Amino acid sequence: MMQRFNFPVIQPDPALEELRGELQAFLKEEHEAGNFRPEPECWMASADPEFSKKMGKRGWIGLTWSSQYGGHDKSALERYIVTEETLRAGAPVAAHWIADRQHAPMLLAHGTEEQKLDILPRIAAGECYFAIGLSEPGAGSDLANVKTKAEKVSDGWKINGQKIWSSGAHICHYMVALLRTSPADGRNRHVGLSQIMIDLSLPGVTVKPIVDLSGDAHFNEVYFEDVIVPDDCLLGAEGGGWAQVTGELAMERSGPERFLSSYITLETALGQLSGKMGSDSQARLGKLIANLRTLRGMSWAIANLLDQGVSPETEAALVKDLGNRLENDLTQQVRAMLNDLPPEDWSPDMRRIMNIGVLRSPPNTLRGGTTEVMRGIIARQLGLR
Repeated sequence: MMQRFNFPVIQPDPALEELRGELQAFLKEEHEAGNFRPEPECWMASADPEFSKKMGKRGWIGLTWSSQYGGHDKSALERYIVTEETLRAGAPVAAHWIADRQHAPMLLAHGTEEQKLDILPRIAAGECYFAIGLSEPGAGSDLANVKTKAEKVSDGWKINGQKIWSSGAHICHYMVALLRTSPADGRNRHVGLSQIMIDLSLPGVTVKPIVDLSGDAHFNEVYFEDVIVPDDCLLGAEGGGWAQVTGELAMERSGPERFLSSYITLETALGQLSGKMGSDSQARLGKLIANLRTLRGMSWAIANLLDQGVSPETEAALVKDLGNRLENDLTQQVRAMLNDLPPEDWSPDMRRIMNIGVLRSPPNTLRGGTTEVMRGIIARQLGLR
């Protein structure tokens, strides 16, 4: 029987708008002071540890977890406001983003008390960063094909193998990696996978940046050669890694970063095009705004479901699929709209942001699961496969 998607309508809350105003004032002040330059894909590739510390001091990291562990006992909707506003501003939040979004909740669920008391307050302070250890050569969208192994030894786990496309690993303190801790059960490759937290400063860990065509290097390859981690670095049950990862991906796929990563490109262009748009550009803008508003409503609803303890994996896949298409389309539509403006009238900021946006758009349909994988998940929900 086909299930319905669940996107409940959320009523406005004045308290959330007060928080939004605080964020906007802070971001405006930081921008005008020259403390950051807005960029598309800021949550992936624009890292500034000092900016992260400022966010931490204001209580805008670790909003949803207990004050016992350095958090702020706030709702997922309040966290949503913070992520939405920093993305809209193109602020340099990449350093703390992954730790705050998915690895802190994982530690809360599966970490030891000592780990929670040590690591979570540092994440909330904007001083401790995590990398994702999922993809490998030959195991991108086919994630169950991971080959990196963790072997049980007397003093913990010995890790050998490689991870790739690990954003920010060169500045991160830890990686949570999906590793094979026992053989697959025949054709069922989801069996025998576990998640292990790895201190990236340990002997045997090598991080090699992947330099792109612009000279930027926020992606990395990470190699493990006989790396020994303690027993308590196994997160959750041995062999339970696949179920943990799929639950974690709901948080990764449903947030506003799936449709607001390129928003700063549109906002900067509108400042340039004010009063100069032709009818074609106005039509393009109308479609972009309609899509943005729709996706925001869907993503906002998922934040509310997460606040209620629901894991909306299929709804998250739908947001990611639609959001990826919008992200790539937005950059192309803005380029077309700028044809209304002579190239010599483009501001230096417009040129810079557009160049970054074009360069960083292609990975949208890959990270967090390819478009094909997302549509497969959605099709199962609809009873089509």
